[in-house]
Amino acid sequence: MALSSLTRRRLRNFRRNRRAFWSLIIFSALFGLSLFAELLANDKPILVSYRGDWRMPVFQFYPETAFGGDFRTEAKYRDPEVQCLIVAGGVEDCLYEPDAVLEEVRATGAWNGTPVERGWMLWPPIPYAYDTISDDLPGPAPSAPDANHWLGTDDTGRDVLARVIYGFRLSVMFALIVTALASAIGIVAGAIQGYFGGWIDLVLQRVIEIWEAIPQLYIIIIVFAIIERSFTVLVGLVVLFGWMGLVGVVRAEFLRARNFEYVRAARAMGVSNTTIMFRHLLPNAMVATLTFLPFIITGTIGLLAGLDFLGFGLPASAPSLGELTLQAKQNLQAPWLAFTAFFTFAIMLSLLVFIFEGVRDAFDPRKTFA
Repeated sequence: MALSSLTRRRLRNFRRNRRAFWSLIIFSALFGLSLFAELLANDKPILVSYRGDWRMPVFQFYPETAFGGDFRTEAKYRDPEVQCLIVAGGVEDCLYEPDAVLEEVRATGAWNGTPVERGWMLWPPIPYAYDTISDDLPGPAPSAPDANHWLGTDDTGRDVLARVIYGFRLSVMFALIVTALASAIGIVAGAIQGYFGGWIDLVLQRVIEIWEAIPQLYIIIIVFAIIERSFTVLVGLVVLFGWMGLVGVVRAEFLRARNFEYVRAARAMGVSNTTIMFRHLLPNAMVATLTFLPFIITGTIGLLAGLDFLGFGLPASAPSLGELTLQAKQNLQAPWLAFTAFFTFAIMLSLLVFIFEGVRDAFDPRKTFA
């Protein structure tokens, strides 16, 4: 479908805003990589070759018995016994002397003179998941950055870089979902208020004033004291109180434009109210609306981090940037935790603000870029 001249002009203006354009490229690359976090940071191999068969443990459950072990629980691929079983093709002695078997098989391709079908494992660049407790630390946790842990570990021995990758993806997805849902509700509510006015506007304004007076944090604490914390429930609670952010600005734009000549002409021609509201009036309100989106997204990310910092956000097992900030506060002797949290938030929020500034300016007919 061909783009309209207005859309092409907006895209051209956005591309000419170099800061916004390059921020979008960088942020898209970072977020795109984080979507494949399981292939970048994981304590399971991406691909395993065992006796001629290829298996992908990152996507499928394999018990230890599938590699010649004794247990039906999921194989612990970092254990020397499991690694020996895979490399040596299921040699039983791997359960008793894995180091000796691995050394001989790698050197000669046989064990006790008997040739074995050697296997191999393809590991992610970071061989730790966000919840992996490392057993290879040179000292007590939190451990400083080294060749194995590029950003160090937290006070439970979990790899910081792995938690940042997963936490970045979780924070951005949470912010985008909440912003999309809250903005849709807020725009519809503001459009109804501003377009119809009268008693509808009056009643909705009183409802919003009462709803805004309810303390959001207390409600979240009460709800999570009753039910288990989860991503879905937290999204619902934040949207429940966050949809009012755009109501005021959309309402004001609709109140200003509802009596314009082209609106009156559309009514006289029998155009439906829904068409007038969302095809003719809403595009004129988009510049003011988009002005607030960066604040909503960054505020949502900050809210999630704050809730996790206080212990009222996502489950404790979730990879949370707010929990990383709490770790930095509790471990002042480990400055790499504070630096990692600071730069992660600074880069992420700055890129988002630059992107939405460019989007806002692209929708503004008064803005042009050389």
